[in-house]
Amino acid sequence: MVGEPAAAIAAQVRAGEDPVAIVRAHLDRIDARDGRVGAFERVRGERALDEAAALSGRADLTLLPLAGVPIAIKDNVCVAGEPMRVGSPATPDSPCGSDHEVVRRLRGAGAIVIGSTRVPELCIWGTSDNAFGVARNPWDPQRTAGGSSGGSAAAVAAGMVPIAHGNDGLGSIRVPAACCGLVGLKPGYGVVPGGVGAHAWFGMSENGPLATTVTDAAIMFAVMAGRPVSDVLPPDSPLRIAVSVRKPVPATPLDSGYRDAAERVAALLSGSRHEVENADPPYPLRNTMPALARWFAGPMADAEPLDFDALEPRTRRHLRMGRLVTRMGLVRESDVQWWRQLIAPFFERYDVLITPALAAPPIPADRWAEKSWIANIASNTMYAPFAASWNLARFPAMVVPAGMHSVGVPLSVQLVAGPGREDTLLSVARQIEMLKPWTRHAPLPDGEVA
Repeated sequence: MVGEPAAAIAAQVRAGEDPVAIVRAHLDRIDARDGRVGAFERVRGERALDEAAALSGRADLTLLPLAGVPIAIKDNVCVAGEPMRVGSPATPDSPCGSDHEVVRRLRGAGAIVIGSTRVPELCIWGTSDNAFGVARNPWDPQRTAGGSSGGSAAAVAAGMVPIAHGNDGLGSIRVPAACCGLVGLKPGYGVVPGGVGAHAWFGMSENGPLATTVTDAAIMFAVMAGRPVSDVLPPDSPLRIAVSVRKPVPATPLDSGYRDAAERVAALLSGSRHEVENADPPYPLRNTMPALARWFAGPMADAEPLDFDALEPRTRRHLRMGRLVTRMGLVRESDVQWWRQLIAPFFERYDVLITPALAAPPIPADRWAEKSWIANIASNTMYAPFAASWNLARFPAMVVPAGMHSVGVPLSVQLVAGPGREDTLLSVARQIEMLKPWTRHAPLPDGEVA
């Protein structure tokens, strides 16, 4: 029950298992573990139990792909009856009047929202600390769970929920997935309903799943996208795969563990009917400013209704940069189209690109909100440089586990494909999972595994 994949839990509920008992067991797990991890901003104890009780009366119970599955929702989309704080005391604590569309779809598929997960203020950073607490990595609580979906990733990796919602504007699903040893998928533009913040960081941010298995990620993605599950896990077929360990940001060091993980995964796939070769995408320096401009200006739009003085110092500095790049006209749709046209021939030649997921192990789980803006910028750029290009391109990309680092945290690789090829990514990820299975949850200090 607790610690099982979402697909197994849903099958049990469809077969007659009591969803209330399942939700109660997960609430007990949260109570036992979250004091160490800090994944949750709010837990919906009694409300979740009431919703689980109501589920048993649904006439379509046997058809629900997520029947009775406890799920965590990132605290930057609305859950009806709950406040949405986006990691900031500057946001109102009044409850949302209705569910965000992705939450509505997940609930419609039978999922039970068990709580809202921790994010950095306005979801800007690659760590997930805020004025309310710090989300820590269950594999090593001295390290970050990543950001900005760090709370969601920590909740899944610690076995407190089988799946969780996240969204990704500059790596915010894939970076936490890599930090915590999970499967994380950022869909391409418009595949899953957006509605993240004021304008989804000018089209860079997408909602997606965090899970411990590829099947769970595929089911959750299908529900969010409004598609049959069978459509997103097609039969395996031979593919043309490129592997690249070239860094998008030239000055960024690359830890040998992450480089070797990408090369090992490429070798595994090469032995499975695929045509695999070394090939670097044409990462242009010109991409740096368009991505940064959206990172600065997107949160500025989200902060418009808030009290500027109530925000963290690092956030205020970031928003000032957002105003500057906006006045300078640096947020241009033409930059997106230029990059998509430049990279298109690469993805005409190759079906999938494999890269390292991170450039270095997760950074310390400090209170980064108390550090300078420059320190936050530098730390984020140095350890997680591989994600941003694909947000700017609006291409689908995902992360899957690929072994363990010598420092005791998971290794991961990133998979990228062209527009509309989420199913291809999930197919390749499933093959990696079969060839090199991973440990689904972090062990606890006493050696217990979720």
